[in-house]
Amino acid sequence: MNNINQSKIGRYIQQKEGYKSFTPFEFPPKDGFVISTKLYKKHEEAIRLVGKLDGITRLLPDKDYFTFMFVVKDATYSSQIEGTKATMQDAVAAPIIEEKNRKASDVDDIEHYIKAANYGIERIKEFPISLRFIRELHEKLMTDARSTHHAYPGQFRTSQNWIGGKTPADASFVPPAPDDMKKSLDDLEKFIHKNDDYPSLIKAGLLHAQFETIHPFTDGNGRTGRILIAMYIHYAGLLEEPVLYLSSYFKKYQKLYYQKLQGYHDDESDIDGWLLFFLEGIIEIANSSIETCTKITELRDRDFAKMQKLGKKSAESTLEIVRKLYSQPIVGVAEIMKWTGFTAPGAYKVIERLRDLKILEPLGDADYDQKYVYADYYELFDEVFKEGRKKK
Repeated sequence: MNNINQSKIGRYIQQKEGYKSFTPFEFPPKDGFVISTKLYKKHEEAIRLVGKLDGITRLLPDKDYFTFMFVVKDATYSSQIEGTKATMQDAVAAPIIEEKNRKASDVDDIEHYIKAANYGIERIKEFPISLRFIRELHEKLMTDARSTHHAYPGQFRTSQNWIGGKTPADASFVPPAPDDMKKSLDDLEKFIHKNDDYPSLIKAGLLHAQFETIHPFTDGNGRTGRILIAMYIHYAGLLEEPVLYLSSYFKKYQKLYYQKLQGYHDDESDIDGWLLFFLEGIIEIANSSIETCTKITELRDRDFAKMQKLGKKSAESTLEIVRKLYSQPIVGVAEIMKWTGFTAPGAYKVIERLRDLKILEPLGDADYDQKYVYADYYELFDEVFKEGRKKK
């Protein structure tokens, strides 16, 4: 067996067009990879925290509402890695703001990501991760979405693509040629399903890096690959609820993220370096998600106690509105009317009640069509909003 850090993933092959494309070897190697002691120790720490997170999320009430916000956060950061300027606040507010009034037109990128991730969460309940599943994810992500090339939603590419540069000749990385890509994708699918001895999170890290190396679509590879991480961790049975998403970590260390992926398929493959970076991300995000879930429970208990002091009828209707705020924490009068069936004056009364309870607060100072935010809850997911709130 080879030490994982000395095994090459593939080699560069000269193409008749004058550039070299990267062709992966058989994956994983026939002899397998030897996992270093350092990696095993890092994996032990990561898997312990994932188990702790799983325990906490199983106890969360109204978990379907909460998981949506984890998806929105990942969608925002994953799209920002690809150059999207829209913020998480833009994305959360988008469903309640008319298209013509949206601040960021590229919030559409985030909405497509949310659609793809939510599709994956439902699909995976009855269908295994496979090449077909990956194509379906991509189709949801890229249909009617903006793209830098022809995206061909749900179709693996039939032409050469590249990363960086204007042509393959001056690119920073040229993925496998289409014919070589097919064999690499088959290997990847077998690797997903094979009952082997690789630790689960190390397998998730290898899966992401190998997928990005193959780069099987003309556009949308990074976002599809990042959704796949969360889907695989859920599919492998490590988390009952899909609440562990790494895009915020990858965005925080974006330059390093690209360097580690490049190192993975370099001439001198640094697979160990990539996997350590990946596992450190699992540890950081698992810790963060554990803290978020703990605070959600504390906040819910606090705010439900406030509502119990209202009359029975008011408490019941207010409780139902707060539940909806967990997945749509930015609202206007129209949303309250829709949720309750109240007239506009009745909806205003509800908003005033929630403001008196210090559950809702105004978002900005609009003269017309004022929006409100469940600020104590929303800031658990949006660091930018949290920091801005501190400065007020």
